[in-house]
Amino acid sequence: MTTASPSATGTSSFIPAVRVPVAWTLGGLGAGLALGIVLEGRAAAGWVLPLADLVGTLWLRALQMTIVPLVAALLVIGIVQTVLAARAGRIALISLGMFAAVLTTGTVFTAFAMPALLEAVPIPESAAAALRSGLASAAPAEVPTILDFLKSLVPANIFAAAAETAMIAIIVFFSLLALAIVRLPEAHRTLMVTFFEAVTGAMLTIIGWVLWIAPLGVFALSLLVAGQSGAAALGALVHYILSVASMGGVVLLLAYAVAVVLARQSLGKFARAVLPVQAMAISTQSSLASLPAMLAACRTLGLRDTTGEFVLPLAVALFRATGPAMNLAVAIYVAKLAGMELTPLMLATGVVVALATTIGSVSLPGAISFVTAIGPIAIAMGVPVGPLALLVAVEVLPDIMRTVGNVTMDVAAAATVDRRAERDGTAS
Repeated sequence: MTTASPSATGTSSFIPAVRVPVAWTLGGLGAGLALGIVLEGRAAAGWVLPLADLVGTLWLRALQMTIVPLVAALLVIGIVQTVLAARAGRIALISLGMFAAVLTTGTVFTAFAMPALLEAVPIPESAAAALRSGLASAAPAEVPTILDFLKSLVPANIFAAAAETAMIAIIVFFSLLALAIVRLPEAHRTLMVTFFEAVTGAMLTIIGWVLWIAPLGVFALSLLVAGQSGAAALGALVHYILSVASMGGVVLLLAYAVAVVLARQSLGKFARAVLPVQAMAISTQSSLASLPAMLAACRTLGLRDTTGEFVLPLAVALFRATGPAMNLAVAIYVAKLAGMELTPLMLATGVVVALATTIGSVSLPGAISFVTAIGPIAIAMGVPVGPLALLVAVEVLPDIMRTVGNVTMDVAAAATVDRRAERDGTAS
């Protein structure tokens, strides 16, 4: 679906039509695992697995090559939109403050809860070993010391930082660039943002091409994993889906708490009002497609039309309640999968990058946001990105939790902003 979302610059963000062959990708995963199990230990595996490794590696690198330019462009656009939206008035400031509080709470909670969950319910060792042996690129990167981390915050050469995929340095530079663009005259600002919107469109077009052949890439990677380890990898995929979805479930529960405690809504009334929204979210897996249902829920809750009509489109454009929490959860899971010890510095880095990249998130299918959002977090934490190419095949299942949590929190946030504005006597 092609989506034109209004930007704060007066232009329209170009988001090309990108369709992910989800059913075919899941079929590729199943076929690869089945064939790999059959070939395990057989002579044919000697030439089939190296071929699968070649195809899978090329597909993975095709996904990786767009991460830096896309994250940079989305970050610039997102910061410019956020800063200019904050100038729209007090309602906008209240909304953005609410969004920031929810995102920070969920992400910091995940940094503590996800490692604890994986300690209490560890990844099956046979499954973890299967994926580690099957994905050669899963070797972890060297984790920097605190002094190295601080030195890396400011890049001496942004092109060198991009070549080295130094995500923190890239985020710092393009954040400063975005703030500088905001201060430009309107004509120059529009020109710069239009350029980065064009870069975004081009990168998403390339990602669309790469994901169109995802069934082949996922088939090759799953064949490689199952061919080396048999059926043990299936356990890790099931464990992964449940673990990551649980972090989104916490954000979903937080939405109900926000509605009751901050918006002073009856729990039963709020639950009934958002039920049609959640049904729409499950069927479409799109916050944007759920917007009409969210507006109807706000009317059911008795919110002022002006509040819902302002806060909800802003939330759809800038707010992904479950995004940074579940994205960080994926990176932590992969780190554990690779046998890495999670240090406080790694987790803090993950929190910062997860929150920074959510500013530039886009309303696109989960497989695409999976690539653009989790890749930078993993790279910044020194976590291998190889397993991400396999996990993207089952992202359709955690993505349901992502969307349900997002739309529920959007309505809760709108109710909270409405109550705060009414109490302060602020016109929306």
